[in-house]
Amino acid sequence: MYSGGMSTSDRLIESTRELLWERGYAGTSPKAILERAGAGQGSMYHHFKGKPDLALAAIRRTAEEMRATAAGVLDGPGTPYERIEAYLRRERDVLRGCPIGRLTMDPDVIASDELRAPVDETLDWLRERLAGIVEEGKEQGQFADGLDGESIAATIVATVQGGYVLARASGSPAAFDAGVRGLLSLLSPRDGIRTS
Repeated sequence: MYSGGMSTSDRLIESTRELLWERGYAGTSPKAILERAGAGQGSMYHHFKGKPDLALAAIRRTAEEMRATAAGVLDGPGTPYERIEAYLRRERDVLRGCPIGRLTMDPDVIASDELRAPVDETLDWLRERLAGIVEEGKEQGQFADGLDGESIAATIVATVQGGYVLARASGSPAAFDAGVRGLLSLLSPRDGIRTS
């Protein structure tokens, strides 16, 4: 399943990331991790202290990847509105849901301060980055002065995460897309302001 050049510890982390996304913490057994990773019985304990340690490494890697993907769009070219639009419209596997957002619904992850920390940090980072872009847009006159950057950032994150839930519930990405279109129409630059 994984490339031959990938180390055993990387294969374990990648298989755990996938299983956490698919099954949650309780449904991710050491046996399933080892089978998916194509690793031997003692491999997990050779590289990690146990399932919680491996899960933490997997969650951290997922969080880092999510931040890098978001930063690639949010730090890209364009006006503040265009960068927010690019973030909202970027390609996603909507029906699978967000690998970080889904962890917030996992009681075992939420009950552990250590496992929850990378999830909280990532969502906080995303809200802060989006709030900064909204403030940048206000300074440029693209967004109304009365907009609160932190509130708009929270709304963007809530739209994305809620869109995943609605799409999964209906079995169609249409609900996600409708939420994105609605939010973008609300954020649409003020009259007379050019977006490019």
